Amino acid sequence: MDSNEMTRRGFLGRSAAVGLGVLAHPSFSGKVFGANDRITMGIIGAGGMGRGHMENFKDQGVEWAAVCDVYGIHLDAGLEIAGPEAKGYTDHRKLLERKDIDAVLIATPDHWHHDHLLDALRAGKDVYCEKPLSWSIEQGANMVAEVRKTDRIVQVGMQRRSSAMVQECKQIIDQGTLGEINLVRAEWYWNREVKVRPVLTDRLDWGRFVGPARKQPFEPVRFRYWRYFWAFSGGNMTDQGTHLIDVIQWFTNATQPIAAQCYGQVYKLQPAETPDTFCAIFEFPRFTCTWTLTYTNSFQNGWGLVFQGQKATLELCEAGYRLYQEPWAPSTRWIRPEPAIEKLPGGLTQTPPHIKNFLDCVRSRQQPNATIEIGHQAVRTLHLANIAHHKQARAVLGEDGLTVTT
Repeated sequence: MDSNEMTRRGFLGRSAAVGLGVLAHPSFSGKVFGANDRITMGIIGAGGMGRGHMENFKDQGVEWAAVCDVYGIHLDAGLEIAGPEAKGYTDHRKLLERKDIDAVLIATPDHWHHDHLLDALRAGKDVYCEKPLSWSIEQGANMVAEVRKTDRIVQVGMQRRSSAMVQECKQIIDQGTLGEINLVRAEWYWNREVKVRPVLTDRLDWGRFVGPARKQPFEPVRFRYWRYFWAFSGGNMTDQGTHLIDVIQWFTNATQPIAAQCYGQVYKLQPAETPDTFCAIFEFPRFTCTWTLTYTNSFQNGWGLVFQGQKATLELCEAGYRLYQEPWAPSTRWIRPEPAIEKLPGGLTQTPPHIKNFLDCVRSRQQPNATIEIGHQAVRTLHLANIAHHKQARAVLGEDGLTVTT
């Protein structure tokens, strides 16, 4: 994500918008669904995440008519889930030409999301797009503008928005239980390794995989671990951070930070380019937010959020949430007081409720829980931190939500 590449990508995004504005007209309206009508879908990007989503969509009555992937092994695996009537494609545009497809699931690498979404809008499809929404701030802004020229339903795959337990935590904060929140901590701790599985090059269209990114020679690690390379991704900053920063901005009614700073390095997961360990600091008008991740140590394994207010503290993770009244004294770091509320049902990030919300909105034409604007606002904050990392400087986001100065 060097400055030259960012400029080039921003130009491509703006150029694409010129052509799409004529094709995606708000008067376009697709099929009207009854409450029990089956929705027919196609998937673009049938890797592990995509196929997992396919199973969940299928469980909720979706018919998979088409599968697209540039790697034949993934394509075959996706078609096995879709069923014998489904057809396979290596060119997503051919899939989008199908008039019988109502909606598409985009589960491709980040650098393809912009073009795949715009092409889906051109074809009049509703879209469930995996997070993070965009590869850059400019792309995200363009995606929001183009969606709003249409009547299409677009859900971003940030499933915490549809979690009943996370929604309950939002209500606790809205009731003023925590008082003024001055510090929020986002954390993610895993211990990972790079283990490159063989790639059958005769079944991979590497040129199509690279697509709009800068051209580069094939390396198996870049295909298997594309999230670790700047040409294809914003790294774990945007990949995991989108989930957590979205919740933070949602709970605090913030749409963007003032500025960001970041430091990180690759300590273990060579030959990755994106840091496996980092700490970012975000300045918001009334609170400070830290976002810390390492993939080299699993102490307190998984994700966690801590909202520290002047009256109480709320912490949540995959297991559930706890609320602690202030002050803690005479407790210490090693001896916590009894929580005022503790709910630990587990499974806070299950995706079926989020998928159900999308399918319900395809039928009702109501806006989903994670709209295109929400997806853009969440990842924009993290793109700002990546810019600060690359520039080794404090990055300030303009009031327009697009201009960045360092």
